Amino acid sequence: MAFPSSHKIFSQGTINSFNKPFKVFMASSSTYSSIATLDGDHMIEKKPYHPAKAPTNQVTHSMPPEKLEIFKSLENWVEENILARLNDVEKNWQPQDFLPISHESDEEFYEQVKELRKRTKEIPDEHLVALVASMITEEALPTYQTMLNTLDGSRDETGASLNPWAIWVRAWTAEENRHGDLLHKYLYLSGRVNMRQIEKTIQYLVGAGMDPKTENNPYKGFIYTSFQERATFIYHGNTARLVKTHGDTKLAQICGTIAAEEKRHEASYIKIVEKLFEIDPDETMLALADMMKKNITMPTQFIYDGQDYNLFQHFSAVSDRVGAYSTKDYGDIVEFMVGKWKVEKLTGLSSEGRKAQDYVCGLPARIKRFDEKIRAQKKANHAAPITVPCSWIFGREIRIN
Repeated sequence: MAFPSSHKIFSQGTINSFNKPFKVFMASSSTYSSIATLDGDHMIEKKPYHPAKAPTNQVTHSMPPEKLEIFKSLENWVEENILARLNDVEKNWQPQDFLPISHESDEEFYEQVKELRKRTKEIPDEHLVALVASMITEEALPTYQTMLNTLDGSRDETGASLNPWAIWVRAWTAEENRHGDLLHKYLYLSGRVNMRQIEKTIQYLVGAGMDPKTENNPYKGFIYTSFQERATFIYHGNTARLVKTHGDTKLAQICGTIAAEEKRHEASYIKIVEKLFEIDPDETMLALADMMKKNITMPTQFIYDGQDYNLFQHFSAVSDRVGAYSTKDYGDIVEFMVGKWKVEKLTGLSSEGRKAQDYVCGLPARIKRFDEKIRAQKKANHAAPITVPCSWIFGREIRIN
């Protein structure tokens, strides 16, 4: 845009002395200042980067300061009980174990790629969308490490801290990093999906971050990760079953292998929350009820591909429809955690803690009734199929109802 005369910064002679565009930072009443680029005789205003989607009403540092000592006191316990659950890097699987071997002869490598493409040829579009969604979720790993390092009392204070909490976060991240790497490479080699659109989606998502509503509170943070790891275990396990029915046994093996590792990580986070219930049942009970009232939302809530602002709702609907992940799965997770943490048997709670206990223990049945009601309505509705284009599969239509 051309600037009004009151915004002159250089004389016309000075401007004409430049042979290429330059940038000028302008004052602004908004949070973000403007950047102006000179293009010929015109100033073009360009706003600085801002996430395409963003949260509102965020709460920070809700844990009482005196609770920090609890997490300090658990450091030795974490070292003995949580770090021991990590696998030896030298014995761990790596993405290359499942992919065409690039250092083979050209002929052998191309033959392996051709075989991979042949295996993926019959996978339906909607199953591909569910698979891409799980891959993008894994590729947003920088966001999850960032989230864990917001938690008071357990964050990595230096980036290379030898505190057991910090070691766990880095090592967990390193193990998780292989998941997205493997799925990304496999889908790229398949030729079935639009990798540029997928890579744009990943960049948008990492740039947007996530809002798990954990409030820098490690009680809430480790409850969130317990649920999320179990959800990804279920999702990957279901996608393994889906792709296997269409002939790709290698991809099914990959999804199953990732699911098994998510299960191992889930067990670690469940163990942490179990310990918190043991030493501070009231605070942990209140944290669990608070997270349940907010709902545990998938970390891809701000997903965007540059085209579809409702992409989260659309891919979630597809995942539900094909059987990758559904409201029923969420209800099953709540029921599993209530049983695993023996929430019904907790004693010595405050009056608020007992109210929270009653609320949480009643949730599985409520979620089940809600899911059954929605599914009955869908079955009776006989609505015409609703489809939307999906950029991940070159704009082809996917059904969302």
